[in-house]
Amino acid sequence: MPADLREQILRLEDTFAISTETLKKITKQFVSELYQGLTPEGGDIPMNPTWCMAFPTGDETGTFLALDMGGTNLRVCEIVLTEENGEFEIIQSKYRMPEELKSGTGEELWGYIADCLQQFIEYHHEGENLGKLPLGFTFSYPATQEYIDHGVLQRWTKGFDIEGVEGKDVVPPFEEALKERDVPIKVAALTNDTTGTLIASAYTDPDMRIGCIFGTGCNAAYMEHCGEIGKLAHMKLGKDTPMIINCEWGAFDNKHAVLPRTQYDVIIDKESPRPGQQSYEKMIAGLYLGELFRLVLLDIHTHEGVKIFEDQDVSKLRKPYTLDSSFLSAIEEDPFENLTETHELFQRTLSIDAKKPELELCRRLAELIGIRAARLTACGIAAICTKKGWSACHVGADGSVFNKYPNFKQRQARALREILDWDTAEDGKWKRKDPIEVLAAEDGSGVGAALVAALTLKRVQEGNLAGIKDEKALKEAAEEKRKETEEMKKA
Repeated sequence: MPADLREQILRLEDTFAISTETLKKITKQFVSELYQGLTPEGGDIPMNPTWCMAFPTGDETGTFLALDMGGTNLRVCEIVLTEENGEFEIIQSKYRMPEELKSGTGEELWGYIADCLQQFIEYHHEGENLGKLPLGFTFSYPATQEYIDHGVLQRWTKGFDIEGVEGKDVVPPFEEALKERDVPIKVAALTNDTTGTLIASAYTDPDMRIGCIFGTGCNAAYMEHCGEIGKLAHMKLGKDTPMIINCEWGAFDNKHAVLPRTQYDVIIDKESPRPGQQSYEKMIAGLYLGELFRLVLLDIHTHEGVKIFEDQDVSKLRKPYTLDSSFLSAIEEDPFENLTETHELFQRTLSIDAKKPELELCRRLAELIGIRAARLTACGIAAICTKKGWSACHVGADGSVFNKYPNFKQRQARALREILDWDTAEDGKWKRKDPIEVLAAEDGSGVGAALVAALTLKRVQEGNLAGIKDEKALKEAAEEKRKETEEMKKA
């Protein structure tokens, strides 16, 4: 390893390292911001009430649609909740979210989504009289919800920047697009993927307390008592009434009080569509990990006295967001000592013929970025558990980074042990089950969204109309579901 590259590796290790002390400091600030977000004044973390006010019991039945609008794909699911506790049947279709939609118009966005739903209905139910199918709409963007069947977009995230949508209720224009196409769907619940993840996981696991997403973006949801939600005090819901809170914790530390941002994090924030927002997310979410890697390599390449990618064409490396988190995953997964697969990856993706020492630096950089991201995610989990006084529980997690990034789960678990001071064995190895376990979640944006819709109609049937806007339409849908359930029982 040449001395100049070895020095760069040491510098990067120092730049991206996060000590146990720093993790604890971040967690303490996180707890404070969680509390602040629940007050009438609010804070950086929105802490949005979702009007999802119960966990599933397992006896929910009926056919429901689920729509998941993510940052990359659009997914439509039809889910049949059966009488078998915790059982369901599912059919689904996936549609690519065109990049041009992300900076287009609201009318184009809702029209495209309605077209996808129309295609799905026509393909699976051609010629059938369906009535009004209740839809659980997974809208994974910060939204203020005074009603579970409506929501006002606070701000776009995940690279979206569509004018005229922020600050407005997203359901009416969406339902208008459905109506124009004569698609028989009624939005029963607008939900977030974290809420869906929590509900879907709780459907099969009674110890589930938190739902998390670690993917293109990052977020968490948990069940709070309304007595703790100062911003809802005027509604007199009863202090022990449960309410899932969609934290939108990507906005943690927007004031830059504790997060150890590097010069590269500052660049990502400055050049993003929303500078000064989503500070936490920009350090841990899949959308930004590849860009962070690219910025570091480009900086080293232009560093005086450092020879990396010498006499190579780095024009592709200069293009923002040309790399994503899967690029880093592939580097970490390279099983060969001579990093053959990483070499081929650089040739294929960046047209760079990298030497072995350069590849070793890239490998170490990918590890450092991945380790930092995983360790920072543990702070949010620890903060919620600390706030609620939970010393043991399950956390359901979903998303591409959690599920596919090498060693992410182990790195996150280790950081949790450090933050919460769990005892370790004398040899430093962990030999027993963690009291707080982060587990792979059930399908939150599909099954979870359908369950939220089912729980909403169940609540309407029981006469609990708190947080319900379109009472008449949902009462009709609830009555249809009641009849459908009776028919299923007879059959």
